[in-house]
Amino acid sequence: MQLAVVCSSLLLAFGYTRARTTFLRISNELTEAPIAWSFLGSHLIAFLAFVWLSRLPFGGDQHSIPAYIISGAWFLSGVLAVAFAGLALLPARLIVRLLRSSGQASAYALVVGIIAWRLVSVFSLWNGSFWEPITDLTFSLVRIFLHPFLSVVVADRATMTIGGQNFKVAILPWCSGFEGTALMLVFSIAWLWFVRRELRFPQALLLIPAAMVIIWISNALRITALILIGVAGAPAVALGGFHSQAGWIAFNAVALSFSIAATRLPWLAAKPHTPSEDASTENPVAAYLMPFLMILGAAMISRAVAGSMEWLYPLRFFAAAAALWVFRHKYAALEWKFGWAAPLTGSIVFVIWIGLDRVFGTHGSNTMGAALASAPAPARIAWLAFRTVGAVVTVPIAEELVFRGFLLRRLICSNFESVSFRQFSLFALLVSSAAFGVMHGDRWFAGTVAGLLYAGVLMWRGRIGDAVVAHATTNALIAAWVLFSGSWDLW
Repeated sequence: MQLAVVCSSLLLAFGYTRARTTFLRISNELTEAPIAWSFLGSHLIAFLAFVWLSRLPFGGDQHSIPAYIISGAWFLSGVLAVAFAGLALLPARLIVRLLRSSGQASAYALVVGIIAWRLVSVFSLWNGSFWEPITDLTFSLVRIFLHPFLSVVVADRATMTIGGQNFKVAILPWCSGFEGTALMLVFSIAWLWFVRRELRFPQALLLIPAAMVIIWISNALRITALILIGVAGAPAVALGGFHSQAGWIAFNAVALSFSIAATRLPWLAAKPHTPSEDASTENPVAAYLMPFLMILGAAMISRAVAGSMEWLYPLRFFAAAAALWVFRHKYAALEWKFGWAAPLTGSIVFVIWIGLDRVFGTHGSNTMGAALASAPAPARIAWLAFRTVGAVVTVPIAEELVFRGFLLRRLICSNFESVSFRQFSLFALLVSSAAFGVMHGDRWFAGTVAGLLYAGVLMWRGRIGDAVVAHATTNALIAAWVLFSGSWDLW
């Protein structure tokens, strides 16, 4: 996989510089090329074989299939699934033309790819000695940050353990901040390229190292705050929600600040920014994305202060409701009526969801049930009420606005508001549904099927109300199933 990613990336980069005209011509032809259904069917068969082989236990008694045969078939089915998927979307003749037009770029890409692959094998990202300097710097910075708050800082550089007398953590190589720094490097380069016409270069390039340093310092502050939370008597919060969410909160804050600074700072912007530009230009995307983004932002905050139970879940409901209220006039132009097909579709999705969950087993723990049982009755009832109302009202509206209202139409035309909800595009249908499925984590397959059915009921009458009601029906039935059966892992 490492070799394939490096080779394909370098091939496209080198080949484009050598034969830009041919690449553009191939790109234009690709937009008109139909999907090869035979290869798509072969991809599905290979993928199902890959999933089936992934569930087989390797080894076993003397009568079982040898492990090397299973692993070989598993690897082959995975490779074929990827290859068939590529051939379904990119005809073989265009691939051949692409390679021929790039000349020796494919050879260069292969050589560099092999070198990079071997370097990664030798210098593992998780090799403690390789990242020791960065880890040591993070350790020293955390120690400096802790001194004003703790009278006694327990620090053992040999084991990279640091904290107070009653709570300590070990700063491992993957906690040193290099992941966040690498993510910020990728984001900053991509963003500068996206808004390159609005910036002055080379001044704008200074934002890249500045953002990387800021995110690295933010990681040290995250570890410091984690230790202080644990010392204050909340180790479950420190090692639970805060540990997993604080890094993403910091990354989003720095990335947002970076994107604003890139176009607002006078010495970086190609033209002066005037506040009147914001007031006179309406962003049509905001109404479709903001409720969902508010839910994600509220979720990061509520999870960051959670231990074994996310008691601040109602924050998601209020955040989404506030965004929906702000853009209520925009939504008045949409068709919110629905017919009998909407609740029927939602019920079918519920049956599929529960059925797939039974086939593949549970995906979570029941700590939520235990936490609710031990909570006072008013807190338990209030939390369940907000959880249910959020699942049935705000979540379906927010998610349907994003995935069916915006993404499905945006994949058809950049001016997405001009696209009718009844307009069909197989590519847009598959991609938007897959994105909806990926959002549901390990239940991605059930989520993808649900996305396809919600999109189908939307396109049938061309009303977003049908998709919202179908989604709400599914969530209401799942909520009832959870409350009456105690299957808390579904939530």
